[in-house]
Amino acid sequence: MVAKLADGDQQFYGRRRGRKLRPGRKRLLETLLPEVSIELPAGDAPVDPRAWFTGNPPNVWLEIGFGAGEHLAWQAAQYSETGILGAEPYLNGVARLLADIEAEKLGNIRVLPDDVRPMLARLGDASLDRVFILFPDPWPKLRHHRRRIVNTAMLDVLARVMADGAELRLATDDQDYLVWMLRHLEAHDQFVWLAKRAEDWMTRPDDWPDTRYEGKNRSGGPGSTFLRYLRVPRRTA
Repeated sequence: MVAKLADGDQQFYGRRRGRKLRPGRKRLLETLLPEVSIELPAGDAPVDPRAWFTGNPPNVWLEIGFGAGEHLAWQAAQYSETGILGAEPYLNGVARLLADIEAEKLGNIRVLPDDVRPMLARLGDASLDRVFILFPDPWPKLRHHRRRIVNTAMLDVLARVMADGAELRLATDDQDYLVWMLRHLEAHDQFVWLAKRAEDWMTRPDDWPDTRYEGKNRSGGPGSTFLRYLRVPRRTA
């Protein structure tokens, strides 16, 4: 069962389709997506995400809301031994990622073209080694803040499915959402911030590629902020 949200809304909000897809992209949704799509087995037993990949990868990462998939595809190309899951309800973005998978022959990506939360509810404990939540919709209006994907309930779920020492990476170019993220993570005792100085969150890490979205700086603010947290070790009896 999906955890009840303490300060968030369980319903999915956002677009699922945009402008009409080009024939090539539409073809990929019909042919390639079934090959790389994540299918949750029936029942409620915990799922090991490694089972979705060939060769039982040593690590599995997840990107929540991958947009056009540029970051996810880059990570998959750089870390070919890592299994990478991507969840994105916007089918135009899914089709864009599929084009990269086909062009670059990326065999270590599995795609959930839907809301990530039902999948997270099924994942086994400590089954993810890294999670990315990059530039999520800030839902700037106060009455919409409950729709933000970063909230206490989501962090509780991530703390369960992330392995000890696993890294949570977040980014935003919205200053209000940045404060929101920092407040929620500061209040959560299962995550510790890796930043020691301002440049640690103002400077992009070497293995964090730029994307076209970032170049647009849609919020009009001072630019992007890069946050890195570790899942603290679980207490042993």
